[in-house]
Amino acid sequence: MSQKTPQAIRGTQDIFGAEAEAFAFVVETFERVRKLYRFRRIEMPVFERTEVFARSIGETTDIVSKEMYSFEDRGGESLTLRPEFTAGIARAFITDGWQQHAPLKIATHGPLFRYERPQKGRYRQFHQLDAEIIGAAEPQADVELLAMADQLLKELGISDGVTLNLNTLGDGDSREAWRGALVDHFAGVRGELSEESQERLDKNPLRILDSKDPRDQAFVADAPKIDDFLSSEAQDYFAKVCAGLDAAGVAWTRNPALVRGLDYYRHTAFEFVTDRLGAQGTVLGGGRYDGLIESLGGPHTPAVGWAAGIERLAMLVGERPQERLDVAIIPLDEDGLADANRIARDLRGRWNTVEVFATGKIKKRMSRASEGGALLAVLIGEDERLAGEVTVRDLHGGEQVRMRPADLRDAVAQAQNADWLRGLERDGITPPDEPDFG
Repeated sequence: MSQKTPQAIRGTQDIFGAEAEAFAFVVETFERVRKLYRFRRIEMPVFERTEVFARSIGETTDIVSKEMYSFEDRGGESLTLRPEFTAGIARAFITDGWQQHAPLKIATHGPLFRYERPQKGRYRQFHQLDAEIIGAAEPQADVELLAMADQLLKELGISDGVTLNLNTLGDGDSREAWRGALVDHFAGVRGELSEESQERLDKNPLRILDSKDPRDQAFVADAPKIDDFLSSEAQDYFAKVCAGLDAAGVAWTRNPALVRGLDYYRHTAFEFVTDRLGAQGTVLGGGRYDGLIESLGGPHTPAVGWAAGIERLAMLVGERPQERLDVAIIPLDEDGLADANRIARDLRGRWNTVEVFATGKIKKRMSRASEGGALLAVLIGEDERLAGEVTVRDLHGGEQVRMRPADLRDAVAQAQNADWLRGLERDGITPPDEPDFG
């Protein structure tokens, strides 16, 4: 009896080829951009005590009640695979003495886990980028984080058609006054709301503003607006964020319906959205969570952050080709393999991409080199070894010459320059003139 072939778990994915290249491009671009803004890299545990997420995300949210992967370890302790980064980061800020570094700018990326219905760009094991500024209460922190996010999307080449939606939740007093007005507004029509919104009215009334249910939409449209409850301090804070974004060249659109339901959120809330990913159009989102660290037992600590799904960003990026292959080395017999490895090591030490095609028929290996986009093929046979040379074939122009291995570095540089000029020609760009130092 044959065994059944094991299948991937629903909601997980095996990433390969062009998709993997797009995924890597997103991560590499994020790493480059976060260094421009001097955000420190951190690594966080994949699991925490369940209470870290239950207290920070909120006992009544769907994430805690339905979506977390929680389990009991051998010591009888309840642990949870992280469904998001911020709670663990807040815990580390308290327990690891990170307060001494505040204001602290940190960034990370990696896998997260939620048991939810898989859909386009969303998985049960998914990956996020995350950036936070902890210990900074001024509007400039919000501006810097949003400028960083905006630059990331531009560097990825996906900013066209992506809109920054911006709102304020006010300070604590403003938010509480608004919350009370929303409860009064929706309580009068409780029976006409969706079942989910009726439940939220008692536990999390701001979340009703998020509802897409037609039964709720009619009442959401004329619900009280946060602007009617903002204190002068909260108005001033939001005005400074908006002015800072304008000065930084970050385009934004006010969305007064954009909310965060948990009580520790304050002031700025934001989402970068697009219509290119179906109904789930958020590609990056975040906000200011001044009350979170205090809710976990730490000191009052202002903080702001954002997260973005790597899979969803990669979908917008589209297919990415594999890195260019500079040199394909083809030993014509087994005795040429040692020379091939020596030459490969030398060229790679100078940051050239090299692949040794050591097996198969010569014609097939040449075809694989051409299909891989190699600029040059280096052939090593008995005649070449006896002469202390290699045969170099230009796979674009077809020219073939013999040379000493020591001359390969210059040959590769010339081939790279010729490829660059061909790229300019394809794009209709006139190459720059040689500088005149006379």
